[in-house]
Amino acid sequence: MTVRRLLRAFCIGIAALAPAHAFASDGGYRQVASIALGPPERWDYVVADPGTGRIYVSHGDRVAVLDARSGHIVGQVEGMPGGTHGIAISAATGQGFTDDGEKGEAVAFDLKTLKVGHRIPVAADADGMVTDPRTGRVFVVDGDPGRLTVIDPRSDSVVATIDVGAKMEYLAADRAGHVYVAGVEKSDVIVIDAASAQITAHWQTPDCQRPHGVALDAANGRLFMGCLNAKMMVLDTGSGRIVAELPIGHGNDSVAWDPLRRRVFSPNGRDGTISVFRQVTPDRYAALPTITTMPGTRTMAVDPRSGKLFAVAADFDPAPSSGGRPAIRPGSVRVLVFAPAS
Repeated sequence: MTVRRLLRAFCIGIAALAPAHAFASDGGYRQVASIALGPPERWDYVVADPGTGRIYVSHGDRVAVLDARSGHIVGQVEGMPGGTHGIAISAATGQGFTDDGEKGEAVAFDLKTLKVGHRIPVAADADGMVTDPRTGRVFVVDGDPGRLTVIDPRSDSVVATIDVGAKMEYLAADRAGHVYVAGVEKSDVIVIDAASAQITAHWQTPDCQRPHGVALDAANGRLFMGCLNAKMMVLDTGSGRIVAELPIGHGNDSVAWDPLRRRVFSPNGRDGTISVFRQVTPDRYAALPTITTMPGTRTMAVDPRSGKLFAVAADFDPAPSSGGRPAIRPGSVRVLVFAPAS
């Protein structure tokens, strides 16, 4: 998602800005760290890699790499002046992937050295991306053209394109060769067969306005999808049936799933909160106390080893004129880290 669209979606209507201090415990989660990222004043998705214990943060023209255990920044993936958005990990090839959205490029980098390698042409408005565990392929959402680009990381080449015909947001992949994409324009879920790179289903979710974030409980076959009308849909990945609708805050742009503690999270950028639910059964969810963050905090990831949450925040200055957008205060972008009490 572009900076302009993010600011429009999440900053309009912010009247009172939260102070830049550490927040107290919020009923089960407490803030334990604030990791300064500094300039540039833009960010997008956050991705956790459980295999290495690293957290990857799309941060303007770079990707910041954090150690989930220590909270230290261990390096930067640099060289994407058009802005990074999505991040995907290909452990089998020792690579990560991000994008230069304005150039329409997917960018491979070495997971050990963080040095940029091949730049692969995709399409304008390259955005979210995910690696399919079964095929190893990387699926890239090209937002404005309404298509998906499929990359084979063994050759760093495009092997397929999938014309969806409508704008999409984030995506998730299970262990059985299926990719699920949030269809923001048509309020649906697009199901992709990863091996054939073909669309196999469109699941309509009419009560979900402009779906954005998605996450997957692969073990139980449940897809979680955040909606801009303050709902989260829980779908059965075998049938597309909606098994639950959960109330969340406003301004969702990502969803995170903790498979060990069986909790699902929605960061809500307009409200400055994270909605939390415990999975009682695959079809039933209990609300846990809401976590207070900051207005504009709309993307996050969870480290499943520790259960820590990593959410990007910044301070905003008031809009310079009536009806204008608040501006991000220079140098204030940071990652808020929350730890579970138990």
